[in-house]
Amino acid sequence: MKLEQKEKSLLFSETILPDIFFSEYLSDLPGDYLKIYLYMVFLSKYHKEIKWNDLSKKLNIPLKIVNDGIKYLEENNLILKKTTGYIVIDLQEATLRNLYTPNLTMSKEKVEQTSKNKSRAKAIEHINNMYFQGIMGPSWYNDIDLWFKKYEFDEQVMIALFDHCYLRGALNRKYVQVVAESWASNKIRTWNDLDQYFEKRENLNKYNKTIAKKLGKYGKLTEYEEAYIENWVLNFGYDMSIIEIALKRTTLKQNPTFEYINNIITDWHDRNLKTANEVQAFLEQRKKQAKSTKELKAKVGKTNYEQRNYDNLDFLYANQSIEIKEDKKS
Repeated sequence: MKLEQKEKSLLFSETILPDIFFSEYLSDLPGDYLKIYLYMVFLSKYHKEIKWNDLSKKLNIPLKIVNDGIKYLEENNLILKKTTGYIVIDLQEATLRNLYTPNLTMSKEKVEQTSKNKSRAKAIEHINNMYFQGIMGPSWYNDIDLWFKKYEFDEQVMIALFDHCYLRGALNRKYVQVVAESWASNKIRTWNDLDQYFEKRENLNKYNKTIAKKLGKYGKLTEYEEAYIENWVLNFGYDMSIIEIALKRTTLKQNPTFEYINNIITDWHDRNLKTANEVQAFLEQRKKQAKSTKELKAKVGKTNYEQRNYDNLDFLYANQSIEIKEDKKS
């Protein structure tokens, strides 16, 4: 006995997307790429073929964006290229495969490690409820566990990481990873480390605004200009009293650049000048040296001038003496 199901017409059929798509992929997909993916899912259900030109016309998207979108979907494991075309990947199966990685050599160690991480489990659950409305995608759990191990963040820092990204409207995996890398490179491990880091950043923002105002820059500084200031403040340990001395010296130069200011400040640092008083004393000393050098050059120039005149007179007298002797002979 053969069983059949009546095929629904297009009017009554539906295209289903798994919830894992919304929790894991949707936030990262650019708008046009999302349109391309949804239409490919729709076509795959009917085993249809379509050319990129036709897809471009159908979705009213430029052909270049279609090509870029296909490449993006392939790189992010949403579709798989085959010799005959593309396969829309089963996201539920792919996620399950990524999560299930059997390792028979770590059973006891894993159990012990898990028992020690109850506080981490609570932190992850807090992140899930606070920032994902209780429906955080499964792969996020693996990522957070990896970040705990890789960066050695404590629970408060991990929660603060997600809070930081959430408040900036950038709660996607790539951005969270970038921020985590930045915090780790600044040796942030504990809440106290993070608190000190934020205090430094706040001070740097004040420096940026003050310096920009003094230089007449009313737009936002570039990241390279901010990097110069960060180096002066954090690495050189200079405060505004020293930096302002350098800024005042820009009045001697037309259209001064940050590189010009940086050369001045770096020279002071290389000379081991640590306070504004030491910098001022150095500048005064250099000013006196320049004045002495100028006076010495003037004195040498005058002496040379007088010597030249004396030599010329001797030459003149010698010539006159020769002429007188010749007259007497004649």
